[in-house]
Amino acid sequence: MKLLGLDTSNYTTSCAWYDTEAGTVLQRKRLLPVPEGQAGLRQSDAVFHHVRQLPELLELLADDCGGKLLPDAVGVSDAPRNAAGSYMPCFLAGTGAARMLAAANQIPLHRTSHQMGHILAALYSADCLSWLDQPAQPFLAFHVSGGTTDCVRCTPDREDVLRIEPVSASSDLKAGQAIDRVGLMLGLKFPCGPELEALAMQSDTKAHMRVTLKDGCCSLSGLQNQCGAMLKKGSEPAEIARYCLNSVSAVLLAMTKDAIEKNGSMPVLYAGGVLSDLLIQNALRQLPLQTAFAEPVFSSDNAAGTAIFAARKEMEACRS
Repeated sequence: MKLLGLDTSNYTTSCAWYDTEAGTVLQRKRLLPVPEGQAGLRQSDAVFHHVRQLPELLELLADDCGGKLLPDAVGVSDAPRNAAGSYMPCFLAGTGAARMLAAANQIPLHRTSHQMGHILAALYSADCLSWLDQPAQPFLAFHVSGGTTDCVRCTPDREDVLRIEPVSASSDLKAGQAIDRVGLMLGLKFPCGPELEALAMQSDTKAHMRVTLKDGCCSLSGLQNQCGAMLKKGSEPAEIARYCLNSVSAVLLAMTKDAIEKNGSMPVLYAGGVLSDLLIQNALRQLPLQTAFAEPVFSSDNAAGTAIFAARKEMEACRS
């Protein structure tokens, strides 16, 4: 079975081809162009850029697949989360393209959330798709990006693939937002994660912000303020960068421990663009838990998860 996945999020246009027999994923993706010095785009601009970029990326993906795309079904993200009221206009670009492809080829269309896509792509990358076949074994998943700092409880479900229930989150600034704002403060290019990590590697400071959770949820607005104060005092950029990433690591460690204490011991999956940072990963790998991490290409925004979602839905339809 061959599946096409689409995802038009902030800030990446992506498409993916999943071959279930070979177990392989091919994907093409491109960041949206953000003007220098800015920390994002208006949604109207994001939609415009997705509409421009998606056709070209699909053409490139077709070349990767031997010159044609004839999927058995299409999967697409149509909202940030599987929750009532979760909506962003940027997802309309991918949803519209998916509907046209499904109608033109008379094939099924499967809609899911951007968050579900991240979790499934991370499971694939970590060679943990078998977790989906263990309905009695829930797991925790962290989705940490510019738009989310969420811990969710995932229960495999034959009809919905995963039942996702919120456990904790950030009450204000998201981890990716904090990293980007500190990066821009230091003169780095948006999105700032890779450059901030490279800069942080030049410092060996262990310092980080004091972590306080409320009902398992974190607050990250203070991190931006503290890094700004360090800059005014003349701290080295590398020290500020390392302090920022150390603080994000400390917050995620605290949230993980709190979630395990409340939900019981279970595997933990880490996904989202922020979790592609090796400094943060290395800190979380010290936990005495069964943990799984996506490779960077499957941790940042991508369409692999929506293709995998379509595959699981088609597999269930064949069983029914």
